[in-house]
Amino acid sequence: MTYSVDHTGHEQHPLLQQQVQDIASKCVGTLDAVTHETHSDGRVVRVAHVRPASGITWTTHADNIEPA
Repeated sequence: MTYSVDHTGHEQHPLLQQQVQDIASKCVGTLDAVTHETHSDGRVVRVAHVRPASGITWTTHADNIEPA
Protein backbone atom coordinates (compact mmCIF):
# COMPACT_ATOMS: atom_id res chain seq x y z
CA MET A 1 0.00 0.00 0.00
CA THR A 2 1.16 3.53 -0.69
CA TYR A 3 0.57 6.42 1.69
CA SER A 4 1.23 10.13 1.37
CA VAL A 5 4.75 11.27 2.38
CA ASP A 6 5.50 14.82 3.52
CA HIS A 7 8.57 16.92 2.63
CA THR A 8 10.51 15.55 5.64
CA GLY A 9 10.06 11.91 4.55
CA HIS A 10 7.35 11.08 7.10
CA GLU A 11 4.54 8.86 5.88
CA GLN A 12 0.92 9.60 6.78
CA HIS A 13 0.31 6.01 7.93
CA PRO A 14 -3.22 5.14 9.15
CA LEU A 15 -1.89 3.46 12.33
CA LEU A 16 0.02 6.53 13.59
CA GLN A 17 -0.42 7.07 17.35
CA GLN A 18 -2.14 3.69 17.70
CA GLN A 19 -1.02 0.48 19.43
CA VAL A 20 0.77 -1.82 16.98
CA GLN A 21 2.62 -5.11 17.17
CA ASP A 22 5.94 -5.75 15.45
CA ILE A 23 5.38 -9.19 13.90
CA ALA A 24 9.14 -9.81 13.83
CA SER A 25 9.72 -9.31 17.57
CA LYS A 26 6.12 -9.71 18.88
CA CYS A 27 6.64 -6.47 20.85
CA VAL A 28 3.79 -3.95 21.23
CA GLY A 29 3.96 -0.17 21.33
CA THR A 30 2.65 3.08 19.85
CA LEU A 31 3.50 3.84 16.23
CA ASP A 32 5.16 7.27 16.43
CA ALA A 33 6.31 7.61 12.82
CA VAL A 34 6.98 5.88 9.53
CA THR A 35 9.91 7.41 7.70
CA HIS A 36 11.28 6.83 4.22
CA GLU A 37 15.05 6.38 4.16
CA THR A 38 16.97 6.46 0.89
CA HIS A 39 19.99 4.15 0.75
CA SER A 40 23.14 4.72 -1.30
CA ASP A 41 21.96 2.32 -4.00
CA GLY A 42 18.76 4.37 -4.49
CA ARG A 43 16.40 2.01 -2.65
CA VAL A 44 13.82 3.62 -0.38
CA VAL A 45 13.12 1.72 2.85
CA ARG A 46 10.03 2.38 4.97
CA VAL A 47 10.98 2.38 8.66
CA ALA A 48 8.44 2.20 11.49
CA HIS A 49 9.35 3.91 14.78
CA VAL A 50 7.53 2.19 17.66
CA ARG A 51 7.53 3.33 21.31
CA PRO A 52 6.60 0.82 24.01
CA ALA A 53 5.36 1.76 27.49
CA SER A 54 9.01 1.77 28.68
CA GLY A 55 9.60 4.74 26.38
CA ILE A 56 12.62 3.35 24.51
CA THR A 57 11.75 3.45 20.80
CA TRP A 58 12.76 0.72 18.39
CA THR A 59 12.56 0.54 14.62
CA THR A 60 11.39 -2.17 12.25
CA HIS A 61 10.42 -2.40 8.60
CA ALA A 62 7.01 -0.76 8.15
CA ASP A 63 5.62 -3.96 6.62
CA ASN A 64 6.23 -5.70 9.98
CA ILE A 65 3.60 -3.70 11.88
CA GLU A 66 -0.03 -4.60 12.45
CA PRO A 67 -2.73 -3.37 14.83
CA ALA A 68 -2.22 -4.73 18.35
